[in-house]
Amino acid sequence: MDALSDALRVLRLTGAMFLDAEFTEPWCIISDPRGPRSPMGSSPDIVFFHVLIEGRCKSKLIEDGQTIELAAGDLLMLPRGSRHLMGSDLHLAPAAVESMVKPGAGMLRIDHGGGGGRTRFVCGYLNCDERLCGQMLDALPRMLRVPLGDGSAAGWVQGLLAAGTQESAAARPGSETMLAKLSELLFVEALRRYIEILPEQQTGWLAGLRDRFVGRALALLHQRPEHSWTVEELAETVGLSRSSLAQRFTEFLGQPPMQYLTRWRLTIAAQRLRNEHASLARIAEDCGYDSEAAFNRAFKRTFATTPAAWRKGEQSRKRVTTGG
Repeated sequence: MDALSDALRVLRLTGAMFLDAEFTEPWCIISDPRGPRSPMGSSPDIVFFHVLIEGRCKSKLIEDGQTIELAAGDLLMLPRGSRHLMGSDLHLAPAAVESMVKPGAGMLRIDHGGGGGRTRFVCGYLNCDERLCGQMLDALPRMLRVPLGDGSAAGWVQGLLAAGTQESAAARPGSETMLAKLSELLFVEALRRYIEILPEQQTGWLAGLRDRFVGRALALLHQRPEHSWTVEELAETVGLSRSSLAQRFTEFLGQPPMQYLTRWRLTIAAQRLRNEHASLARIAEDCGYDSEAAFNRAFKRTFATTPAAWRKGEQSRKRVTTGG
């Protein structure tokens, strides 16, 4: 399994397509995905995106003024759920998108604007845990455009979007699950497209996946996290000298291979503590720790709490979320 697939499997991001929006020129809106009035709630850990189905518009980050032009077939991703403007004219006084949302037959619905040229998009999101997903999100800009409407995968992407729109309109049994899976598939495809268009000099976790040697090293660490890896063994396996791999890995990821491995082991452990009833000793052993005490110390250094307290806190969070 490649490192990206493995990371997504372990992190278990969950999402949904939740909004079908249609605007007519002139229009301008302001959106705060993390705000208290957001239709998704005020979760601090959210990846938010729009997929343009029809028309054109611009988007602007509130925090730094970065502006992107979008056209049909583009996906606009905001990995940190940042406040942003969207519109045909960003100089207009923006209307709060939260005040426009209406219930729909499946997804929520927005119709707004001055009656001119039409722009339509669907919105989705993924919930994540910053403590676990930070490395992946740090590799992405605060706002990015990913063209989904070209390339060899354009057909199936457009087919997914059409299916999602039909599901939202029909509101059949299972539609909620279908829309959630669609959100996850679009996110994965957006990451893949983004990796493909990264400049050669780009560094970071996603750029490292594309590198011949670093990508192979990451795959090995993900495939066998419990193995007692050394930099020497890892370098020999990928076909580099120890010093070359250590330098190359650090240039891309900002940390040496063994430090990355420690963090990845603890990420796996944190998710297992959240989702399984296995003993702490079993999880520690499966993640490559010789003793539960060593596992406890490493976990606390990374997450500022013990494995037992983490598990208890996650169980309490689930009870609150589900009302159990």
